[in-house]
This record gives sequence, C-alpha cells and structure tokens, in this order.
Amino acid sequence: MNPLLIANWFLFLVVTAYAVGLFTYLLKTRYEYIKLGKKEEFEDNFKERMRKIMVNVFGQKKLLKDKKSGIIHVMFFYGFLLVQFGAIDFIWKGLKPGSHLPLGPLYPAFTFFQEVVTLMILVAVVWAFYRRYIEKLVRLKRGWKSGLVLIFIGGLMVSVLVGNGMGMIWHDHAATWAEPVASSIATIFGFLPETAAITIFYIMWWVHLLFLLTFLVYVPQSKHFHLITGPANTYFNRTDNVGKLRPINFEEAEDEESEEEASFGVGKIQDLSQKQLIDLYACVECGRCTNMCPATGTGKMLSPMDLITKLRNHLTNTGAVLTQQKPWVPAMAFANTQGNQLAVAARVDGAVIEDIYNPALIGDVITEEELWACTTCRNCEDQCPVMIEHVSHIIDLRRYLVMTEGRMDGDAQRAMTNIERQGNPWGLNRKEKENWRDARPDVHIPTVKEVSKAGEEFEYLFWVGSMGSFDNRSQKIALAFARLMNEAGVKFAILGNKEKNSGDTPRRLGNEFLFQELAGSNISEFEKAGVTKIVTIDPHAYNIFKNEYPDFGWNGEVLHHTEMLFDLVQQGRLKPQHTINETITFHDSCYLGRYNDVYDPPREILRAIPGVKLVEMERNRETGMCCGAGGGMMWMEEHVGNRVNVARTEQALAVNPTMISSGCPYCLTMLSDGTKAKEVEETVGTYDIAELLERSVLGDYMPPVEVEEEEPILQ
Repeated sequence: MNPLLIANWFLFLVVTAYAVGLFTYLLKTRYEYIKLGKKEEFEDNFKERMRKIMVNVFGQKKLLKDKKSGIIHVMFFYGFLLVQFGAIDFIWKGLKPGSHLPLGPLYPAFTFFQEVVTLMILVAVVWAFYRRYIEKLVRLKRGWKSGLVLIFIGGLMVSVLVGNGMGMIWHDHAATWAEPVASSIATIFGFLPETAAITIFYIMWWVHLLFLLTFLVYVPQSKHFHLITGPANTYFNRTDNVGKLRPINFEEAEDEESEEEASFGVGKIQDLSQKQLIDLYACVECGRCTNMCPATGTGKMLSPMDLITKLRNHLTNTGAVLTQQKPWVPAMAFANTQGNQLAVAARVDGAVIEDIYNPALIGDVITEEELWACTTCRNCEDQCPVMIEHVSHIIDLRRYLVMTEGRMDGDAQRAMTNIERQGNPWGLNRKEKENWRDARPDVHIPTVKEVSKAGEEFEYLFWVGSMGSFDNRSQKIALAFARLMNEAGVKFAILGNKEKNSGDTPRRLGNEFLFQELAGSNISEFEKAGVTKIVTIDPHAYNIFKNEYPDFGWNGEVLHHTEMLFDLVQQGRLKPQHTINETITFHDSCYLGRYNDVYDPPREILRAIPGVKLVEMERNRETGMCCGAGGGMMWMEEHVGNRVNVARTEQALAVNPTMISSGCPYCLTMLSDGTKAKEVEETVGTYDIAELLERSVLGDYMPPVEVEEEEPILQ
C-alpha cells in the first residue's frame, strides 16, 4: 500500500477517534448536568409522543409558522440528513481511491441526488446569511458563532463538490449527467496535472473531514445541541393539556425538607425537573419566543429567549462545580472560560462549593422584574419549535419568591390578601356577590340554593367570577349571557355568595398554597351542589376548571360561554335576526385560544349576525397578542415601557373597526382602557360576544358604554 495512503489512514483514525472522544465526553457531561434536576414521572404514552416527533421534528410544523425561516430550516434539516450519505461516500473515496459506495447501478442516481441536495444546502446557507446579516431580522443574533456555523456548512458543501471534481480529473473520468457540478469543475480545471488534482482532492478531503469533526465537537457546546436535545425535548414534552401547571404536593415537600425550613418552588437550578433542564439545552436561540412576547414588545425586562439562555448558562456553571467536569473542550483552548475554571476549582481538596460559585438564582441570574413581567400568554411556547415550556419555569420561580421568600409586587399582594379574605381581588364584601343580578329583574338568575328550595334542578352551574359579580362593565356581559340562556331554555344556577375565587390569579402569581385551598373549597361546594357541568364567561376560570381541577378530584364538563352560545345558535334555539351594521374585529383571549384551542365559536357567532363585517387583526388566532391582563398582571401596574393593552388596541385599530369584540371580561376591560388611551372610545365600541348576540337575537338597543369619570373599580 502507498505509504502516503497509510499515513492518511493513520491520521484519519487518530483525528476521528479524538473528535468522537470529545463528543462522547460532552454528551456525558451534559447528561450529568441534567441529572442534577429533580426526577419527574412521565405518562407512558409512546404513540402520542412519537406522533409529536413525526409532526414537529420530521414535519417541522412549528418551524413553518414562520414561512421564510421555516423553509430555510427544512432545507438544512433534510439536506443535512441526506448529504451525510454523500459525506460517507466522499470519505470512502479518500481512504480507498478509485472506489465508492457499493450501490451498483443505483450509484449514478445517488450522486446526482447528492449534488442536488448539496446545491440546495448552499442556497439555504446564502439565504440564511442574507436573513441574519443583510436583512438583519430583529429576533436573530448576529454574533460570530452563527456566522461560523454557516461557514462550516458552506465549507462542507463546497469541499465535497470541488473534491469530487478533482477526483474525476485524478481518475480520468468523463463528464457525466450523474455529477453535473463535479463534471463542470473537472472540465474547467481539466488542464491540471494528475499530481495537482490529487493534492487538491486531499486538501478538500481533509477540509471536509476536519469541518465535519469540528462541527461534531462544536454541537454540544453551542445552540446547535438542539439537534440532539430538540427531538428529546419534543418526545418528553407533556401529552396532557398545554400550559397546565404541575401541582405541589405540600405534605411531601415538607417531609423532604423536615430537617430544614421547607422550600417551595424553584430557588436553585437543581429544583427544576430534569425535563425542564432539557428545555434549557434544547434552546436554538431563534428568537421566535421573544419576537412574539408582549412583555418584550412593550419594552419590559423580560425576554423569554434570554431567560432560557441565562438559566442554561447557570446550569452549565453549576454542573461544572457539582460534577467537577469541564464543560468546554478542548480544555487547553478553553482554559480561561468560567465553566472550566469552576470545575478546576471544585477539584481542589477541601473546596467549599458555596465559596466557588453561589449566585442567587433569583437576583443574580434572573431578576424579579423579568418574572413579574410575564403575562403567561404562552405565545412563546406556541412559537417554540423545540417545545420549551417557558411559562412553567417562570411560575416555579414565582412560587419560590412568593411562598418561600415572601416577596411579590405590592399591588399583587393586596389582590392576594383580598382573595384570601373576601374571595375577590378588591376585598369587597363577599355577601354582595349575587347582587349584580338585581340590575335586570327581567332576567331569571337563580342561585343553587333557590333552585334546591323550589324543588327544581339545573343543568349548568354558571360560574360568574369576580369580574362578572363586582365590575360594573363585566356585569353587563354576565346579564346578557344569562338572558340568552333564558331565551334558549337552558336550566342554570349560580353559587351566588358561596362562589369564591377560581384560584387562577393566586396560582399564576405563584401562591400555589392559596390556590389549592380555594380549589378544595370550590370542589367541595361543587360536590355539595351536585355540579357536573360548568359554563363561565371567564376564560381563566374555564381553563383552570377544565384542565387543572382534575388534578384535585373534579372532572366535570366545562364550557366557555361562546362555546355554549355557538351550540345554541347551531341548534336554532337562538336565532340572530336583527341586523348589526358594524365592522368588528375579534380579540382572542390567550386562555381561550392558545390554552384551549377555542378560536372558531366566537367568530362563527359573529358571522351568523346579519350585517356584521368581521375583519381580522394581523395578529389573530394562534399568533394573537395578549391584552396584558394574564398571569396576575390585571392587578399590577406597568411601570416600565409601554402598556400592553394599548399596544394590542393599536393593532385592533389598524384594521379600522367600529367595534372591538372579545370573549373575556378581563380582555374587554383592557381593550376598553386602550380605546380611552387612544381617545377613540366614542367611535370604537368594545363589546363581548354575548352582548352582540343578545342584541341580534332580541333586538334590544345597545347603548354605547359610558365613559365614567370616577375611578373605576379595577384601579
């Protein structure tokens, strides 16, 4: 055998073994870091998990929500998978000159297909470079790392094309349809002597190999680790309801912390579950989450992407200390990195971990301002192509702040105290919770107690909620809905003064203990009254009853009022007949839409009303922007940046509506305030779906909502 070929083989084996060894080490360290998290039980639902893999990994469904970037990624994803066979063939040619993969008569078709794929990837590289550095897409970072990866990929493609062209000159192969690009290169450089062609071939061969192996080692040390953790994160992603918060077992938590003060929520990175830690390493830093975040978009401190990357970097440093494993290799090249220095310091005899690395997770790594800026709208999660659950991280951190540290926003604390004492955020007398029905004596709204006393039965419990019970504007929604149920012959009742808060506000603000106390009390009341079906005008209560109360033993049917009204219209029990000549845009409530996929019923109701012209905002349905009230933000003032509700109102006004409609009393309040801020409240009305349907079915005149001079109850 040629001595140079033997040397080539030797170097190939040494370099490949070294790179594979580094790659294996990196996988092991990241695995050890993830194991620092708490174990979590997973439902054994293999079929559903594989469906998610097929849809979101191989189908690239979420990536294609952004068509341009999605198409680029599809080209990279499938191109890179397919081109690996060409890489194997190219490496084969360098190790055993004059031969190729033994594909027989299929080989010409194989090489042609490989060149097509290679060219496709080069197009994707140029397109991606343009999007990042020329078009300068806001959500994309423009550091050297992203450019380096594009150079890696482009270099891999160019080296194999040029190398194959030189191989044709070397072996005196004629131009062929099966390798049009390589044939063109061979034709252009056909004047080169054989020795020069061989030299260039092996230069390209080694460039290709070194780029490939360097990229292999680089992947676990960069955002491109998502190539491995992304599919894993998708597989382990929850199979139950999206956005559902995991309950805390307080008895179990107190037993575990029996020797020291009990701690609830996430106060250190190890308090996150192992699945949540996979989340951190799955982040591809695409910026889609941040691009859609209402907090980021209005100048708040929170960026969902930065939140995840800061937690990831903190996990890597913490893991380096606790496992004493250096996170960055080759170690000599990265000796000055913080992670490697921490690992070295931790190996010293007598080293005290707390003295080496002990930043406060909340304060030094993540600020309180970031945590309290989140509206829990889930736009970040809906956009994330690798299924990261940002909201659960934030709520777990809030839980620690509220229940362990006793720290929270002053306005939120007042709302929490009022809920605990009176069952509503304003602290109004709970004995007045059923007084709202007195405003419309013509509408029959019985309490459960009254129905029972009369010896009658009801089918649905109408959960009115604090807004419908105490807020003057929201009371009109509750009354309109109740009147429509009367008209359709729906038998319903309310709990009246026995209705407490659903617990959504305390839970989203981080007070899991108060939530569970409220849930237990409400479930007890449901069971006592024989409640099996609930209908509500509040999407937050709708979500928590439907998706989170089952964890505590109540499994009834739950409807949002727009769902019930749509069914009644379809059945002919409610007949929209009076014309409403208005141009209406509909705002999607986050807890109705992204949390529960209810988008069509309210729109179909509007389409059924004669005279209504439905116009959609640019951000609608899945991409709809939050009104700014979720996550407990209804009860807190925005002191930084612009107001979220005003930003959303501006989006609504951009389509020139005469009315803005919603299916949520919180949203309607925020949008009403938005029209006042924009000084259009006299020309653009804000109405709930139930109010519009009542007007169309019963023909009542709908007066404009008065702009009250006195301070509204919500403030």
